[in-house]
Amino acid sequence: MTREEYCVKIDEALDAYFGKTERVATPYGNGHINDTFLVVADGRYILQRMNHEIFTEPEKMMENILGVTEHIRKKNAELDKDTERCTLTVLPTKEGANFFRDSIGSYWRLYEFVEGTVTKETVENAEDFYTCAVAFGKFQRQLADYDAEKLYPTIKDFHNTPDRYAKLMAAIERNAAGRAESVLPEIEFAKARKGFCSVLEREREAGRLPLRVTHNDTKLNNILFDETTGEPICVIDLDTVMSGYSVTDFGDSIRFGANTAAEDETDLSKVSLDMNLFELYAKGFIEGCGGRLTDAELELLPEGAIMMTLECGMRFLTDYLDGDVYFRIHREGHNLDRCRNQFALVADMEKKLPLMREIIKKLK
Repeated sequence: MTREEYCVKIDEALDAYFGKTERVATPYGNGHINDTFLVVADGRYILQRMNHEIFTEPEKMMENILGVTEHIRKKNAELDKDTERCTLTVLPTKEGANFFRDSIGSYWRLYEFVEGTVTKETVENAEDFYTCAVAFGKFQRQLADYDAEKLYPTIKDFHNTPDRYAKLMAAIERNAAGRAESVLPEIEFAKARKGFCSVLEREREAGRLPLRVTHNDTKLNNILFDETTGEPICVIDLDTVMSGYSVTDFGDSIRFGANTAAEDETDLSKVSLDMNLFELYAKGFIEGCGGRLTDAELELLPEGAIMMTLECGMRFLTDYLDGDVYFRIHREGHNLDRCRNQFALVADMEKKLPLMREIIKKLK
């Protein structure tokens, strides 16, 4: 069934939340996973059809979201701070449920519209990147005492890098698209870093790396900013909130935000880690965390950046070997271009690892 076919029951969802009162729903935003609508009724609301083909247990995902948002709201209340806009507010159906399932099996949820806020789609300047870091650091601080083990894994093994490595090896063995012989240098690059793939898991097993509530999609457009002051108000798009490592949330931001080239740039001479942006993001993230990171977490921030870049490159390579079945591509060899780009960034990060460590040591 297509996304359009799933959305035909939007009136059922609107009835579940608003009854037969007057309301108008129009498509909103540019998300690629869920279908989002702005609803104008007695106020403004965000209605979403959850993509249950990707998030296969929406009920448990909503439990995650409710637990995390209620915790953040409680924290703000204790500090006598804004509880209206500090996080998303899930609204119940008329029957009191936190989601609605329509007659063809689509899952819907309703949020209050967070008034007086805007989103930013791209990092336009260094200040944007710093603000992004502060916001996601604050997210870590607000949830530092939340029991991460209570969270349901909405995407199993999402940032389990050894598992991503194993999936790549399986894709090489399958060679489904007959492409393995053409990417031998990329395969060898990944194989040479097999041991590194397990660094964070070994630190976890040794008791040095704590399990945290992680967002797992730390992009600028997942933050709401006050439209007047420009200050970050709250973090949104909580579907991938799971247990994980703070250093991977940090690392994924560095991977996409501090690369001197676009993620699919084919001229690899343009690809490198911008050390000024690395330091700026690290400063903002550490400040946002407000002293809640352990010494081990701080020390492993650079490894988190390399890990997420390597993992992403392996995912692109896996998809290329499988025939481009997961990531959307816009040209022949697009996933291979992305893989090479990420691997080039890994190589540059490895050279700059001592400098990254010195920066973190200075900031901690």
